[in-house]
Amino acid sequence: MEMTKDLLRVKETEGRGRALVAAQPLRGGQIVLRDSPILLYSALPLISPSLHPYCNHCFKTLKQPQPQAAGSSACVCPWCSHHAFCSSNCLSSALSYSHSPWVCQALCRLRDSPSPLSDQPLERQVQARFLIAAYNLAIVSPSNFQMLLSLQGQPDDSAASDTTAAAHFLHCLISSLCAPPPSLQEQQLFSVELSAALLAKDKLNAFGLMEPFSETSQRSSRAYAIYPKASFFNHDCLPNACRFDYVDADGDRNTDMVVRMIHDVPAGREICLSYFPVNQSYSSRQRTLAEDYGFACQCDRCKVEANWSDNEENIEGEEEAEGMDEDQDQEMEAASESEPESGSDIEEAQAQVESDFPHAYFFLSFMCNRTNCWGTLAPLPPKDDGTPSNVMECNVCGNLKKDEEINGHGHDGLSIDG
Repeated sequence: MEMTKDLLRVKETEGRGRALVAAQPLRGGQIVLRDSPILLYSALPLISPSLHPYCNHCFKTLKQPQPQAAGSSACVCPWCSHHAFCSSNCLSSALSYSHSPWVCQALCRLRDSPSPLSDQPLERQVQARFLIAAYNLAIVSPSNFQMLLSLQGQPDDSAASDTTAAAHFLHCLISSLCAPPPSLQEQQLFSVELSAALLAKDKLNAFGLMEPFSETSQRSSRAYAIYPKASFFNHDCLPNACRFDYVDADGDRNTDMVVRMIHDVPAGREICLSYFPVNQSYSSRQRTLAEDYGFACQCDRCKVEANWSDNEENIEGEEEAEGMDEDQDQEMEAASESEPESGSDIEEAQAQVESDFPHAYFFLSFMCNRTNCWGTLAPLPPKDDGTPSNVMECNVCGNLKKDEEINGHGHDGLSIDG
């Protein structure tokens, strides 16, 4: 993992736990973190009649739908033939680490046996994948396993909680069909209590690696990854940084997370990501955060939208942004018609607009308007001489646009303090 030297520091914040804050002024486009996952596992159904379209190690899209096809560079696991890999290098790495003999045997038994998993929802099947991957991590990399256990997330001890129920069900299933090697049990690294703790860590810290973008269908996660440093980022519904994934890029480290600044921020400001697309409505955001992360968001955007009479409606991307732009123009026109006689009057009028529509500028400048995208735009990294880039990259569809193509004016050097 690489946290660019002296750019971020970890800080304990009241009510928000550990956070990453700017150790110095940061510029839009700056890369502030490049983090490698300590754990990766598939997000696709465990019970499936066909091979999945992604490499089971690096999760790149396989070039051929059937690895056995003539001319294909993909390979299948020699032990089970159920797991495909994009190259012999990935296969070799997987067999010695992520797809060890025990992992292969466990996944095969969970899939092929007449197990209760066959009629379980996808979430439970993916949780089984996670626990197998986590216990395997304890075998192949004890240090990374301890790092996983150090992350935030505590199980709800209530017998009625979903995590507790999942832990009991899956622990019993794994114990009966594919118990880990005796060495883990001797070290007390395999128990229902530990399974519950691991599931709690996973729920709060896993990032989805998404399927390729499509304008005609909704994307789902192809895999989940846990990053030791990126897990420190807190959420904000108007983030000042965003993550970029290049899973299908050539070369190694394709599952690394790259975090870039969306705009300038001063030293001491907390650096936040959005845990989901920024176009979601207030009620949808609050529900997701309460159910998946256990907190209610009190960010500036939520405080404003909580008072909106129509906050139950989804923000429909471009239409909403255009609506906000139109409303903002009307406010500005009204302000201009009042013919303020001093600069302070103008500033007061502008402040009133920003108070009524504090996130209009964000949607217009930093949200991708491509059909079915709703991604976040961030400048490309500054040039070697420090000159900021005026080209914006979408973190979902990958489109590149010059700043003036987005909002008709540049914002190099822009600093948003809200």
